[in-house]
Amino acid sequence: MATSGEEQQSQAGRHQEVGHKSLLQSDALYQYILETSVYPREPECMKELRELTAKHPWNIMTTSADEGQFLNMLLKLINAKNTMEIGVYTGYSLLATALAIPEDGKILAMDINKENYELGLPVIQKAGVAHKIDFKEGPALPVLDQMIEDGNHHGSFDFIFVDADKDNYINYHKRLIELVKVGGLIGYDNTLWNGSVVAPPDAPMRKYVRYYRDFVLELNKALAADPRIEICMLPVGDGITLCRRIQ
Repeated sequence: MATSGEEQQSQAGRHQEVGHKSLLQSDALYQYILETSVYPREPECMKELRELTAKHPWNIMTTSADEGQFLNMLLKLINAKNTMEIGVYTGYSLLATALAIPEDGKILAMDINKENYELGLPVIQKAGVAHKIDFKEGPALPVLDQMIEDGNHHGSFDFIFVDADKDNYINYHKRLIELVKVGGLIGYDNTLWNGSVVAPPDAPMRKYVRYYRDFVLELNKALAADPRIEICMLPVGDGITLCRRIQ
């Protein structure tokens, strides 16, 4: 018969494989949050897009429903109007943003894969918010460099959400800190990276988790030492670090 400690280890192991990106101690607790707080208030269009995305082979890339709800409220609290999103996938977090910002708000959205975005686009159009989105296909870094060179976009963004290639997070930060306004926010997704940030180097990990782990650790260290920002790391979804530019 398993001891309580063994049972907890077994539960933790099962929980890790579920892939719903929550770092909570039990699946039941996470399910409670979803069913009590998230799903009853989730707009129909977001539910439709979430269910559509769940059928996609790369669905692990999507923003979780609880994080979508958090982003939507956060954007309303800071009265965000001009925003940016790097890494769109099928657009769940993009839709959460588009629903939160005002009618004349804008989102510069960038992703290397337009096909994934076009999967979710009909839902976004049906929700009546597609006009707020300026989608650009391709790598984000050249676009950011051009914006900085132009000189017209410095300190112009209220909120920037990054959920893309973790090996470029540091490179994004070097540029985004110039583009977000003083008092504005940058949100970096996946900063707890499946919990691997505290795992021993020889711990068993999926290949992609192991590959990006050091980049995430490097980012977390750099953000904590950056005097231009205040930070708050939250255990929502797979971990999101909010950076408020203060200078």
